[in-house]
Amino acid sequence: QVQLVESGGGLVQPGGSLRLSCKASGSIVRVNFMRWYRQVPGSQRELIATISDGGSVVYLNPEKGRFAVSRDNAKKTMYLQINNVPPGDTAVYFCFGSIQDSSLQLREYWGQGTQVTVAS
Repeated sequence: QVQLVESGGGLVQPGGSLRLSCKASGSIVRVNFMRWYRQVPGSQRELIATISDGGSVVYLNPEKGRFAVSRDNAKKTMYLQINNVPPGDTAVYFCFGSIQDSSLQLREYWGQGTQVTVAS
């Protein structure tokens, strides 16, 4: 059973920083591309960035230079660094992964989400 588990969310003050993690576990042969999304209550889930298995990152909105996505393939973990957070960054952050499991099938998985609340 493959799982994606996010961590690192919580309360952060405006202007602060935090790093979210997304760890893949289970019978994994290969983790292909991964993505970070966020969702504000009442709104659709919004794509933040996609990172390839080679580490290339494409941001949906590059002008939002506050986000930095990276991954550690040895740890099967993806990261989202958020800097200088404004109140508008309050949301649930989700990770997504395209993962080849032990059956050699390529499937898509979602994490359960981690809440980030920006408040002073």
